[in-house]
Formats: sequence, C-alpha cells, structure tokens
Amino acid sequence: MTAKAIMDANEAASYVAYKASEVIAIYPITPSSPMGEFADQWAAEKKVNLWGAIPKVQEMQSEGGAAGTVHGSLQAGALTTTFTASQGLLLMIPNMYKIAGELTSTVFHIAARSLAINGLSIFGDHSDVMACRSTGFAMLFSNSVQESMDMAAVAHAATLATRVPFLHAFDGFRTSHEVNTIERLADEVLREMLDAEAIRAHRARALNPDHPVLRGTAQNPDVYFQGREASNPYYAATPALVQRCMDRLGELTGRRYSLFEYHGHPQAEQVTILMGSGVSTVRATVDKLVAKGRKVGVLTVRLYRPFETTAFLKALPATVRTIGVLDRTKEPGSAGEPLLQDVQTAVMQGMEDGNAPFAKVPRIVGGRYGLSSKEFTPAMVRGIYDELAKDKPRRGFTIGIQDDVSHTSLSYDPTWIVEPECSVRAVFWGLGSDGTVSANKNSIKLIGEETDNFAQGYFVYDSKKSGARTVSHLRFGPRPIDAPFLVQSANFIGVHQFEFLNRYPVLDVAEEGGVFLLNSPFGPDQIWDELPRPIQEKILAKRLRLYVIDAYQVAHNAGMSNRINTVMQTAFFAISGVLPREEAIAGIKAAVKKTYGRRGEAVVKKNYEAIDQTLAHLHEVPLQGRQVTGQPLPSLVPDEAPEFVRKVTSMMFAERGDDLPVSAIPVDGTWPTGTTKWEKRNVAAEVPVWDSSLCIQCGKCVMVCPHAAIRSKIVSPELLAKAPEGFSSADAKWRELKDQKFTLQVAVEDCTGCGLCVQVCPSKDKADPSRKALTMAPQRPLRESGRLNWDFFLNLPDHPMVADGGLKRNQVKNVQLLQPLFEFSGACAGCGETPYVKMVSQLFGDRAVIANATGCSSIYGGNLPTTPWTVDSTGRGPAWSNSLFEDNAEFGLGMRAALDHQARYARQLLGELSAHLEPEVVRELLEEQSTEPEVIERRRTLLGKVREKLVRLEDQRAAELLSVMESLVPRSVWIMGGDGWAYDIGYGGLDHVLAQGQNVNVLVLDTEVYSNTGGQASKATPLGAVARFAAAGKPLPKKDLGLIAMSYGNIYVAQIALGASDSQALKAILEAESYDGPSLVIAYSHCVAHGIDMSKGLAQQKLAVDSGQWPLYRFDPRRRLEGKPALQLDYSEPKVPLEDYLKGEGRFQILARMDPERAKYYVEEAQRNVQERWQRYNHLAQQV
Repeated sequence: MTAKAIMDANEAASYVAYKASEVIAIYPITPSSPMGEFADQWAAEKKVNLWGAIPKVQEMQSEGGAAGTVHGSLQAGALTTTFTASQGLLLMIPNMYKIAGELTSTVFHIAARSLAINGLSIFGDHSDVMACRSTGFAMLFSNSVQESMDMAAVAHAATLATRVPFLHAFDGFRTSHEVNTIERLADEVLREMLDAEAIRAHRARALNPDHPVLRGTAQNPDVYFQGREASNPYYAATPALVQRCMDRLGELTGRRYSLFEYHGHPQAEQVTILMGSGVSTVRATVDKLVAKGRKVGVLTVRLYRPFETTAFLKALPATVRTIGVLDRTKEPGSAGEPLLQDVQTAVMQGMEDGNAPFAKVPRIVGGRYGLSSKEFTPAMVRGIYDELAKDKPRRGFTIGIQDDVSHTSLSYDPTWIVEPECSVRAVFWGLGSDGTVSANKNSIKLIGEETDNFAQGYFVYDSKKSGARTVSHLRFGPRPIDAPFLVQSANFIGVHQFEFLNRYPVLDVAEEGGVFLLNSPFGPDQIWDELPRPIQEKILAKRLRLYVIDAYQVAHNAGMSNRINTVMQTAFFAISGVLPREEAIAGIKAAVKKTYGRRGEAVVKKNYEAIDQTLAHLHEVPLQGRQVTGQPLPSLVPDEAPEFVRKVTSMMFAERGDDLPVSAIPVDGTWPTGTTKWEKRNVAAEVPVWDSSLCIQCGKCVMVCPHAAIRSKIVSPELLAKAPEGFSSADAKWRELKDQKFTLQVAVEDCTGCGLCVQVCPSKDKADPSRKALTMAPQRPLRESGRLNWDFFLNLPDHPMVADGGLKRNQVKNVQLLQPLFEFSGACAGCGETPYVKMVSQLFGDRAVIANATGCSSIYGGNLPTTPWTVDSTGRGPAWSNSLFEDNAEFGLGMRAALDHQARYARQLLGELSAHLEPEVVRELLEEQSTEPEVIERRRTLLGKVREKLVRLEDQRAAELLSVMESLVPRSVWIMGGDGWAYDIGYGGLDHVLAQGQNVNVLVLDTEVYSNTGGQASKATPLGAVARFAAAGKPLPKKDLGLIAMSYGNIYVAQIALGASDSQALKAILEAESYDGPSLVIAYSHCVAHGIDMSKGLAQQKLAVDSGQWPLYRFDPRRRLEGKPALQLDYSEPKVPLEDYLKGEGRFQILARMDPERAKYYVEEAQRNVQERWQRYNHLAQQV
C-alpha cells in the first residue's frame, strides 16, 4: 500500500495536506513556500483529493490573511489547512487562539524557522513554534522526511478525532529541504486514517442559515473563565487519540510511532531528550557509544502539546541518573527553555505522584543547540554525553559555538565522525546561478528511482540572490539514510567554480583515495601548477584522483551560457560509476526533458548537446611524481582593511564563521557598512572593457549597472601622470570641463558579468557597428591590471564641480560622476532592482535614512557577511534598517516622526542658546532652506561652527543640542521594498502612511512577483503570467497601485522604467524627494522570475512601455498650483502590440505551451486592458 518516492519534507507534508483538504490558504515565506507551491501546482494540474475533488487553493496577502481564511473556511465546514514559518506563524497566532478556542479541526504545517531578533535568518530552529505553545494547538514534531509524511497523516487524522487543531512541525531546511527516499502513503491508507464520521461531524458544526448558531461572542467576567476551562476534557483525551492514530498508521504501513520513544542502552544512566531532526543525529551517536560500552540513551518527543506526563515517564529508563534536555530555541530571561521546563515539571509531578520509574530524582540540565540551522554533529552529541557523565554537569549549556562571554559552551572533539554506510558520499561546491543544486536533485531522483539504492541530498546555501556559494551533500547506499548532518567524509568532491580553491576549504572532508572533479579553465597539462599550495598538499596527502573539465567551454559551445549543471552532472556519473554510463546519460536526458521541457524544445536540445560533448572534454590528471609547486593561498582581505573586516568578516568569507566566538559578534545586531568592497568574489566569466575612443560619455552604462561595478570620474590631467599602464582616459565632453579628463573603470573582481552595460551602450564604431565602446572580454586575464586600475581610480579625488554640486544632478550624464553609496551587493547578475537603489544612494545617500521591507532588497542590502551600503569620503552614507515584511511603511513613518521631532527640538534649543552663538549663523540655520547639495554643505559648515562653541559651554542645553543638532541637516527618508510588500502584505500600512501627508519617499521595486521567496504571484503580477502560486496563469489583472495613490490628490506618484527612459526615472526620483509630502515611485524591475535572459532586461523594459503594459508618468500635486494637470504622461499611445512584449518572457510563454486557448484569451484581455488604461490616463492628464 506504499510506493517508493524521492522527495523533501515540504513535498511530503504538502502531499498529505492536499489529499486531506478541501480548502488550502497559502502565502509565501521561506522555507515553507514549496508546500504552497506544490498545492497550487497540483490544483492547476487538476489533481484530486481523497474525495475526488480539486481543493481550492487560495493565495492571500499575508500569513495573517491566510489564517483568517482558514478560520472562515473552517467555520463554513470545509477541511482546511495552511503552511507557514517564522514571522508568518507569528502573524497567525491571533487566529490560532480563536480556532483552538472554538475546538475546530485543522492542521497548520510548519517548516520551523528562526525568528527575526536583532537580525533575520531564513534558517531552521524551533523559535517560531515555541511561540505558539499557549495557543491551544496540539504540537506534533517530525524528525525526518518520511516522518513528515507520516506525522502529517497522523495530525490530519488526530485533529478530526480530537477536535483540537494541530500544528505539525519539522525543521526548516534541515528537514524541509532534505531530499530522501521515502515510502509514499497511498490514498487507501489515508482514507483508512481519516474517520468519515468525524469528517461529517466537522461539516455538521458549520455555520448554516438552515440551522443557525452564533460564535465569537463578547463575554463578561461571569462566564469567560468557565468557558476557558470547559475544553479541558478534549485536551486530556488528545494524547491517547493521537497514539491510536499512530497505531493505526503502524498497522497500515509497518512504521510504528509513539508519543515518546526511547532509543539506547536499556540501563542508560545519561539520557538526552529532544525533538526534530536532531533526534536522528543523537540516535546515530547513541548507537556508536552504546557499542563501545557507554550507558546512554535518547528520548524522542513527538507530541509536545498536550504534554502527556504519564507516557513521558513510562518511556524513560529507570536507571537514568542525568537527563540532558536539548532545546532548539532560546528564551532570554527564562528559568529554562520550553522543553526543559516541561521535563522538569513532568519529572517532579511523577515523583510526587509516585508513578516515576526511578526512585531518586535524576539531575536535569538543559542546553541549546542548532539555532538558525547551526550544524549539529555526532561529535557535538558525544560532547553532551561526556558532560552529562560528570558529577555536576553544566546547566544552561550550549553546543556548537564558542561562548567566551557567558561561558556556556561545551567543548567537543570535531574529528570524531559518525557516517552511515553509503557507497557514495559526495560534496559538490557550486555557484548559486550555475544549476549545481538542480542537477544534484536530478541525480538523487535518478539514482533513487532507477536503482535499488537509497538516496539523500541536502543543500547548503547562503542568502545571496545568485552568484552565491552552494554546497550539495549527497549520500547513496543500500539502506535507508537517516543522517541529518553534513557529509563528514566524502569519497567524491566536485568543485564547479575554480575560484573556490582560493576561498573555501573544499577538500577538508575528502577521504583518502577519493575523487576530486574540478571545473577548470586549465587543461590536464596546465592544471597542476595553477592549483594553490594547500590544494596540492591535500591532493597528495589524501592520494586523491583528480579530474578536470572546462565546463564553461562545453556549456558555451552548446549555447547554454553559464549553466554548467548538466555538464558536471554527466561528468559525475561518468567517473563515479553509480550507474552504467549509457544508462546514466539516458536518465540525465530524461531529467532534462522533465525539468526544462516547458521552457521550450530549444532549451532541451542545448542541454542534450552539452551532455553529449562532456565526455570528450573530461580528463584525468596523472599525479604520479607530482611535487608541491603551488603558491600559498592569498589573503582574503588586504592589510589595510578595517580591523573588524580582518578579524571577523574574513572568517565568514572563508567558511569559518562557525569558529567565531560570541565576543566577536555585535550584541545588538549593529554591523559596519561598506564591507562588500573587501569581498572580491570574482564570479564573472567575462567583464566589460572600455574603448575610450568610441565613448560619448553619456553615463548610461554607469546608470544601469546593478552592482556599481562600472564608474566614471572627471579629473585634472596632471592627476593621471602616475596612472598604471593601460589606464584609459579621454578628453571630457562637458562644455564647462573641456580641459579635464574623463575616465571610466570597471571593478573586474566585483563585476558579475551581466552585460547590461554593453546592451545599453549607444556608442558604435561607424566602420563596424557590432563594435561598441563597451565589449565583454574574459575576466581572468584582466584581473591583475583591473585591480591596479580600480585602486588608482578610487584614490582619484572627485572633481570640485562634482563634489560641491556645481554640476546639476538632473542629467544622467552628470549623475554617473556621483559616488554610489550602494555597491557590489549580492543581487542577481543583471538585477533590475538595484540600479534604482543605487541612484537614490548617489543622489541623497549622504543624508538618507532607509526603512527596507524584508525581501530581495533587504537580503542583498543587508545580508552577511558583507553589506553594500557604504560611505563617502567624509564618512557619511545611508543609515539603513529592516524591521519586518508587513510593517515597513509604518517603520519608515516612525523614522520620519522621530527625525522631525529631533529637528524641532534642535531648533528650539538653538533659539534658546542663540545669545551664546553667532546671530547670523543661528538665523540662517533656523530658516527653511532647500535640499540642493550646495545648500546642504553650507548647513553642515554652519553646524560645525555651532559645535565648536557648544562644546565649550557649561550648559545642559548645549549637551542636549549636541545630541540632536545633526538633524538640522534635512534627512531624506526612503521607504523601500518590493511589490509583495507594497501591493500585498504591507499595503494597508502603506496606504495609511501615504495618507498622513508626511514627507516620506516610497520606492517600490516592482518585479511583479515575490522574488525573494522564489517568484510567487502577488497582486502586481500581470494577467496571464505563470508564477508560483499561479501555476495556471494569473487570472486577474495587475493592481494599479499608482492610480489608487493618485486618488488622494496630495501624493506625488511616478511610474518609471530605467530601460525605457533613464532621464524620466531620474527626473521622477528627484521630484519625489523634493516634494514636501508623501511620494510614491513605482519602478519596473526585470527579474529572473520573468523567464528572460537578464542581459536583455532593459530591452524588455522598453517593450513593456512601448506596448503600454507599463505606463510612464509623473503625478505632481504642485503642478495644480500652476494651473496645470497634475498628471504628466511620459509615454505615448501604445503602437507596439502587447504580444511583442509577452513573447519575450518565459512567464507568459509557459502558458502558451501549456494551454494555448487560455493564453490566447489572456493576451486579448490584456490588450484590451492596455487600451483602456491609456484612455483613462490620457483623460486624467487633461484634468487641471
């Protein structure tokens, strides 16, 4: 009744939830988003639930909205579920109290994740679910992928049997994203699990006007207390009913579970207690320790709420002397973490009641582990048992960190290894955009489904958007693999990026005699001398076999750009022999067809071509007689880097962040800015090269560069006298700067090679139009000269006319000369968002305060180890902070309120102290003045004079004024975020903030999807676009946020697209900031989620405008005072058919291939919308 399948826990839980539900409310949040995506995809494919119906999958505007939908659906009698994590779960808590209070059956599936504290983390621990302990939801934990399916079934069955709602949790990423071989529950098993009578009883309790009832009353002190106690019998009965459901599952599948499960020595003296994926790690360690004679054991907690004391005590061995309770959360200020307190209470109650299995109370201590997916290894577990064996084990200990502040950490031997018996243990180092993870997932499915082997895969990411390091950990073997920790001894290492050899410890876990596959630009005859010394030493010491392949050349030959995944996957199978070579290649091609088929036959054929070319380019490197000849590893940061960067950031660069002690980490989450410039990722295969003889110095390339990696300056000729050889310059083409030199330089080590600068460059050689002022060239040969040129360029001073504002900032040509205070971010190559962010930093960065909504912009803007917001030569720069996803507008308004108050207070104090200061200085500072750069500099000069006098005044008011006087320089408050925030989860707050009339500037980076969580549909998603959560195409048109804002009449509103008109975008941003009131700028931001070649993103922006899909306009209320229409249209009546734009993006073409009739209808409807919108806007533009 079960079938073998390869999947992760998200899919496993979603599979059961979909089968057992009629309504599914969803909203994206990492790492739970895939559960909703699976449900949406299955509904689009018209897959049915257990009763032959297609569940209604409803995306909402927030997790709070999803919980409200669940509540309403339950009240109407439907079987309903949802999925979430972290802050999303917190937003559901108010509804959870209501649902539990009404004894309504439902299951919330949670990929448990850290909460945002002084920093956000997308990774896993139990902080979120532990915040729900008092809601009244039962809490059931799964420890593995298989259990995530099984416990999902138990939860759905138990909630119907008990009427108590269930929270089913498993560890985010470690379990949610682990791919493993499991047994899928058949429909007949699930039907047996779910009591038909209980389902009918659930429906019978629905709100129904044929027999009406009332729920949700407002109660008084006379009855509220009694009502809270009335549900006690239901909770008392729940544990036994859950056990009954577990027993029934065991009868149907052979897999048996208990509320609490003991594993270990029957006379154990030291026992640990925990829940979640860490259980499997502890069990593996216990088995090894018991085999060596240690009396240790582990107790698994499955049902955490209600906590059944009798069953808990019965599961413990009577011989236990010391209990170590392991919590994967932290509750500052508490007497102990949640599970510890429950265990202590249960043991004491058992002793008092006389039903404990032991005569003497065991010592109970608690510890914390694994916060934010911190690795939890068998070596750490052994360290815990060694501590528990002491006469007085430490209370409140931590494991896996070095706590040199509170001294809570336990020591352990990291070389002690436990590995499951597997024929292949492989580790692959890849780049976030090269397809390595996708290829490895396909490999797991191929091996798991085509052989008798079991498979496991886990993928380690950081939070960079693309171009980040990914490490894939794969295990294959003849028995089930339950090892939720990273591969510690690998017999195959694949390094898919040559640059990683200089940065990361790629061979640390290689076992002796293993295989090392390297993607290298150097062939088998050259490669040895190009390897760094430590890599050579490890290869020889561990007697590794070395293979090389130039995967980028193979991919390029096949027309696949930088997608090397199928090349490296084919090489892996060819070397490892996991499958016969021809069978492996056939399987890879089948996986390619399945994975990329909907992108078109051309994409599939390119992958096939790459696969067929791979073996001819794969070479084993003979190592006999080789000597260590390589160079030592270069320092990751130069000596001139700040101390924090040298001591802390550099460790994180080198994948050694786990070794940093507690004392090295900022206590309140305040990190230094301007650190991306030290990272030098060298991720670009090609970078732009400037031909000064062709350049017209227009500034477009600088304007569109997503990473601020191409910049220009105007300098005096004498400053170039000591320029490095090859440093290019040309006569400046400014009327007022005719005798000066213009230079444009590329940060070759920071460039991502997206090519947008080349695409936008208008300068062509008349004799050879294919030759532009910018052309792409291989990066490696340019690296050394590029480094010298860049360093020289940075040390050149800004021209006085640029520094003092003499060159007006309303021209693209002039803006290119301004220093960007946002540089080298972790955004995708070719990102459509960051050029707008960078422009704001250039124009206003020295006085900007930024509230950034959670999303792509907060991740590439504030993701460790480095931060892209930086400072100018005076040390000034944007002050940036992130609160939450849902409250960013309010967060920014709070900043504005505080700054305005400080400025008022400063003016008050300045007036009170005027007798001690120069009258003219005070008068000028108290006057309302413009925010032109030269005026700002004048105010700063005056404030410097005031400061000199204040420090000598013995007056408390002087000290007060010193603390707030900087607010007398006008602050530019920017509220930034994506469309998921502005159109959906944060819209209510945004609308309220815009309606307050305060001087805030809102920049919406509109990618028309939730880009940060993987591309789910938002209300900004256009009609007919296929996105996650809109697998069948979005059936409704895009929300017109700008038009809604215009209806207030007093808000500056603009819609811009850099690729269509950079001058209009610049003008809008300048006007928005100058408007003394609320402003809203909506910026078209092309995105990888659109299914485009990102180097063509600007062309797509222009097509969007020319077709009328994206109107350009500026609505300025100040124009009404001049008797002019407030609305100015910056685009013409659409003349390009909308289909010309749509056919360039995969998100629209996918639907055309899947459902041509529906796609045709959407195109026709969207074209009508375009014309209607033009007519509406054109009419409004005539109104004074």
